[in-house]
Amino acid sequence: MQPVCYEAIRSPLKSRRPALSHDPTSHNPTRTRLETILARLAARRETERTYTTLYPESARAEADAADARLREGRSLGPLDGRIVSIKDLFDVAGEPTLAGSVIRRSAPAAMADAAVVRQLRAAGCVIIGKTHMTEFAFTAVGLNPHYPVPGNATDESLVPGGSSSGAAVSVAEGTCDIAIGSDTGGSVRIPAGLNGLVGFKPTARRVPLDGAFPLAPSLDSIGPLAASVADCALADAIMAGEPPVPLVTTSLDGLRIGVPRGRLFEDVVPEIANAFEAGLDKLRQAGAELADCPIDDLLDDMDRATRIGSVAGIEASRIHADWLDDEQAPVDVRVSGTLRRRRLVSDADLEALLARRAELAGAMDRRLAPFEALALPTSPIFAPSIAAVSSNEETYRRVEDLLLRNNQVANQFDLTAITLPMAGLARPAGLMLFGRTGTDRTLLQIAAAVELQLRA
Repeated sequence: MQPVCYEAIRSPLKSRRPALSHDPTSHNPTRTRLETILARLAARRETERTYTTLYPESARAEADAADARLREGRSLGPLDGRIVSIKDLFDVAGEPTLAGSVIRRSAPAAMADAAVVRQLRAAGCVIIGKTHMTEFAFTAVGLNPHYPVPGNATDESLVPGGSSSGAAVSVAEGTCDIAIGSDTGGSVRIPAGLNGLVGFKPTARRVPLDGAFPLAPSLDSIGPLAASVADCALADAIMAGEPPVPLVTTSLDGLRIGVPRGRLFEDVVPEIANAFEAGLDKLRQAGAELADCPIDDLLDDMDRATRIGSVAGIEASRIHADWLDDEQAPVDVRVSGTLRRRRLVSDADLEALLARRAELAGAMDRRLAPFEALALPTSPIFAPSIAAVSSNEETYRRVEDLLLRNNQVANQFDLTAITLPMAGLARPAGLMLFGRTGTDRTLLQIAAAVELQLRA
């Protein structure tokens, strides 16, 4: 079976978000839905930007198997027959894993599927294809010089966010049910927030990274993007090797939520600030107890610790050492320039930085102990135009800094986090919740309760 590989794509916005539903009267509801999506993707093949590779033959076989199980009453679980996209950094047996880079086209073919892909297939998921990403998952705006940009699902002229850019668009446009991305500094939550989705970052190390091309092993985590907390929770459980059981309903009455006002609330556009405060009001009305939780001192300490460079940049410079000496390597200059600078950091300094990070993560854990969660805006800005960030490097850097600012805190301090769409906005923006390390299931239960209030 040969996958369909796309180097470019996209259809007009008006055709991108049709309603997709199961037909209870059909004997083959999964195959029917899949064929609708595949026909839509085939129609825009010459302009495709969301997917880099499609697996129509294997997806049809998986859909048929799911439908057969449905008819025979032997479901594999709640995600049996759900259509799933995967980011272009997960191994699929028999092909090289590009990780958004043309330099890896000659890499050896993967010998086996990534661990999370195997788990999803075993749960009955239909893997439809790989999605666009920024090169090596290193940037947050969503641009990749080697591929056309998948415009935001709400407006194709706007950036999708990154690095899991195609993942977010694939769900928001309706060409899959759930997308799997990676999050090292916000790469699930940034595009999820900008496209009006739920995006979940689990505690690092909880979901196996085997077969996922690394960015920074100390920070990398694998998480889902979907239209609901419930779907994210199911996908997360399956990938983590846990039972995919429904979330227990949690009351917000008496729930303690901290708000880290200070640096993370600077430069928030008024519309997002107003929507966030309206969301907090809904939580108060539901009985949640909100209180300030200052963390600027810890953020300042982390800034001082990372003056030599970010953990992500330094660790990535080791992973990509094989091509960094080649000044002609066809790699995004925003990636190669940073990595060449960070490889000058000594191994001893990196070890000291990781030790200091562990200390600060412990301090953050103690700071959050009085609360069940922290709440803050996912990103302080809406998705800007592709033209604006493509034509002006200063604008690009400012946008990327703002998109990363709030999100990367969860990765730096080893937290779990989730973004939820806020209501009443002309363009999507998210409300983010942080939880202490290892409290993933609790955070998902809280997020489901918050989701109900935000949608009310």
